[in-house]
Amino acid sequence: MGGYFGAVSTRDVVMDIFYGTDYHSHLGTKRGGMAIYDEEIGIKREIHNIEHSPFRTKFEDLVTRITGTSGIGCISDTDPQPLMIHSNHGVYSIVIVGVINNEEQLKQQYLDFSGGHFEAMSGGRVNSTELVASLIDQKSDFVDGVKFAQKSIKGSCSILILKQDGTILAARDRMGRTPVLIGKDEYGHSVSFEHFAFEKLGYETCYELGPGEIVEVRPKSVRSLAEPLERKCICAFLWSYYGYPNSTYEGVNVETMRNRNGRLMARFDKENGKSFDIDYVCGVPDSGIAHAVGYSNECHIDYARPFIKYTPTWPRSFMPVNQQERNRVAKMKLVPVHELIKGKKLLFVDDSIVRGTQMRETVEFLYENGAEEVHMRSACPPIMYGCKFLNFSRSTSDMDLIARKTILELEGKEGEKYIEEYSDGRTERGKALRQAICEELHLKSLEFQNIDLIIEAIGLDESEVCTYCWNGKE
Repeated sequence: MGGYFGAVSTRDVVMDIFYGTDYHSHLGTKRGGMAIYDEEIGIKREIHNIEHSPFRTKFEDLVTRITGTSGIGCISDTDPQPLMIHSNHGVYSIVIVGVINNEEQLKQQYLDFSGGHFEAMSGGRVNSTELVASLIDQKSDFVDGVKFAQKSIKGSCSILILKQDGTILAARDRMGRTPVLIGKDEYGHSVSFEHFAFEKLGYETCYELGPGEIVEVRPKSVRSLAEPLERKCICAFLWSYYGYPNSTYEGVNVETMRNRNGRLMARFDKENGKSFDIDYVCGVPDSGIAHAVGYSNECHIDYARPFIKYTPTWPRSFMPVNQQERNRVAKMKLVPVHELIKGKKLLFVDDSIVRGTQMRETVEFLYENGAEEVHMRSACPPIMYGCKFLNFSRSTSDMDLIARKTILELEGKEGEKYIEEYSDGRTERGKALRQAICEELHLKSLEFQNIDLIIEAIGLDESEVCTYCWNGKE
């Protein structure tokens, strides 16, 4: 995914941008960057690889060397950014969060139109942020350029631009799949993906951009340059997985949503005759914990932590991009509490089950350490489609997903006609899917949350929430 942070003020805000960007480290682990505006020297930019060390360690030296009254920063799980662009709009810096599915088409259209070029990265790829900048620069002003870029992109794209006069332009994705929030203090404003990032720095939330909205942010004003579009479709995984517990999107807090979601899962189990003959309810750390607490509170069974994630060595939630290495690291960082595992019947709640690889290893880990029974609850519905808007699942094929692979095994290609039934745990096909995955993962029981119940937990209308990865609806 990735996250962004910006600030513009009458005072020096370099440290605000440093800490504000660092507060987005849970959203990516590949690269971090900052671009700072100083009235005397213009914009200074630095990018560092953060795959093997935290953002802070790479930028601590920078913030002691420079000053500035505005700037932007990003944590990127994809390409290097922010970029510095010299174009018909002058010199500016830009960061984006999103996915461009028609990248090759847009790249070729630009080359055919302009006769220009892109800087090639390894393998000949073009930096997605540079591609967005090339679309923006085809229009005579930033607002028309951003509108043109977002209309041209198939996928999603939220944008922050630091102009050569220190002004920030912020644009939320046309469908609002990712958030953009504005904070205010007595000296200026901040712009952020995560509102708690600026609240910890003394800013108060004053505005949340609507889908497709573009605003100009100055120290003493926030001015809308393009009105919000009518339709909103924010990513549901911001609540169930990506979002930090104290994040709030569209007025809905992540931690409280997860707690409600866990309670709804427990009620579903009760209503459908699931047995509660277990010793402890447990959460798969980190994003499964609040769901599990809600489940535990609803069914009145003690919550426990039979294993702990070793955060001093593996502090970040995302691990290496290579799937084999991710699986290895996921197993290494779990340290058992033997007294809470040996001879115990354990019900775990995880945020999701994607391929099932890490889940299988977690279950094996518990049995190896003496668990008598392991039950599993997924806090979201079965994932049926790889995300094409924010790359939640890194699958290159839908058939990498354990739910789709299981449907193929149960019913062949014909099963694709009944994905909605397979998703719902109340139907015969839904029960068959759960039983098959349960056996494959060597679980005593398994249940997935249902779409209507997770939407109820979020508390927004279903039309305002993106559920593509569960039901293929855009």
